[in-house]
Amino acid sequence: MSDSVVGRIRPPDALGEAEVEALVHGICFKTGPPERLGVEVEWLVHQLDAPQMPVSPERLSAAYTALRALPLTSSLTVEPGGQLELSSLPATSLMECIRTVSTDLDSVRAVLRDAGLCLVGLGHDPWHTPRRFLRQPRYDAMEAHFERLGPAGRYMMCSTASVQVCVDAGCEEPGPLGHVRRWWLAHHLGAVLLASFANSPMADNRPTGWRSTRQLRWMQIGAGRAGGAPLDTHPRTSWARHVLDAPVMCVRRDSGPWDVPDDLTLRDWTRHLMPRPPLPGDLDYHMTTLFPPVRPRGHLELRMIDAQPGDDGWIVPLAVTAALFDDREATDIAYRAVEPLAARTLGRPAPHNPLYEVAAREGLTDPGLREAAVTCFTAALDALPRLGATTAVMDAVSGFVERYVLRGRCPADDMLVMEGTTGYGRPSKENGS
Repeated sequence: MSDSVVGRIRPPDALGEAEVEALVHGICFKTGPPERLGVEVEWLVHQLDAPQMPVSPERLSAAYTALRALPLTSSLTVEPGGQLELSSLPATSLMECIRTVSTDLDSVRAVLRDAGLCLVGLGHDPWHTPRRFLRQPRYDAMEAHFERLGPAGRYMMCSTASVQVCVDAGCEEPGPLGHVRRWWLAHHLGAVLLASFANSPMADNRPTGWRSTRQLRWMQIGAGRAGGAPLDTHPRTSWARHVLDAPVMCVRRDSGPWDVPDDLTLRDWTRHLMPRPPLPGDLDYHMTTLFPPVRPRGHLELRMIDAQPGDDGWIVPLAVTAALFDDREATDIAYRAVEPLAARTLGRPAPHNPLYEVAAREGLTDPGLREAAVTCFTAALDALPRLGATTAVMDAVSGFVERYVLRGRCPADDMLVMEGTTGYGRPSKENGS
C-alpha cells in the first residue's frame, strides 16, 4: 500500500490492513496443550432489604471504595451500570480457580453486607431501568454509539451480568484438543450452555418472552458489535477479517470527548487514516469493544452464560465447561453431541442464527438442545473426578442436572414460577434480532 492516502502522509507507525491481520494472527490464538482455566463472574448489586429499589450512586461509591482496599487475588472491576466483576488469574486446575474466586467473593460479600448490599446472580436486572453509574470517556462513547441502534445498548451496559469461562485455545495440531476444533466446539456447545444456564426471563418488571433476555440484548446490538466470525475458514483468518470489518466504536483522545464515528470499519480506518491514523494501541482497544459469544484473546472466552442464582451457582458452568473442553473423553462426546445442532445455524455466525435464537428464547424446552445437554452434562459429570473436582463440586453439578437438565428446564423457569407466570405464551414488547 502507498505511504500516502488521499493526500495524507501515512505515519510509519500507522496500522495497515496487513499489519492488523498479522497482529491478530499472533495474539488471538496462542496455541499449546490446554493447561489453564479462568473465570469472570459478574454480579448485579442490590439492596439487601429492598432489592426492587435502586441503589443510589453515592451508596455504591462508598461500598466500592471499601472494596478497593481488600487484598484480593482476583481482579475487581466495576461495570458501567455499577455491576461488579471478579476476574480470576489463570489457574492450573479447576479447584484452584474455584477456591481462589470463592475466597475473594466471601471477602466482597462481607463488605457489601456491612453496607446493606448484596451480590445478585441474574443475567438481566428484572426490575430497574438501566442507569449508568460510571462516567468515563469509554462509556460516554459507548453509550453514544449504542444510542444510534436503540435502547438495547443501555440495557446491555447497565443491566446485565454473566459467567464468562476462559479456556486455552488448544494445540496447533488437529484433533480433539486442537484449536480449530475447540473454536468450532465453543460456538456450537455455546448454544447448549446458553440454553442450560439461561437465567434472565424478565425486564422492566415483566416477562420478556425470552429465557435469556441478556442474550437478546446482545443480539439486538448487532452482528458487527456482538456477532461472531464465520466458521467456514481457519479461525485466525476468519477472526482477523471480522476485526477489520467490525465498526469502530470510538477513537480515543488524550483530552475531551472521544470521537464516535458513524459507519467506519477498522478496515476503512486503516485505508483512509481519518479522523487520525490508527496505531497499534487502537487495534488492541478496538478488539475490547467486540463482544462475540466466543472471543479469542490468546485463550477462548466463552461469553454466552447468564449469571447464576445463589452464592455458588457460578461454579456449575465453570466446572461443566472445564470438563467438556479439557478432558479428552468428554470433549469427544461433546463434539459428537453438538454436531447435529450445526445444521440449525444455517451457516450464520453466532449468536445471530436460528440455533442461538431458540436457545435464548426456549432454553431446554427445545428437544435437540435438551438431548445434547443431557449428553454433555453426563459426560462432564464423568470427567470431573479426572479433573480433581471435590465431592461438593460434583454434587453441585449433579444437582443442577437433576433439577434442570433432565427435566428440560433452566434457572429462568424458577424465576417465572416465583413471579406466578409461565411468561412464554403471552405477547411481549421485546423484539428478536
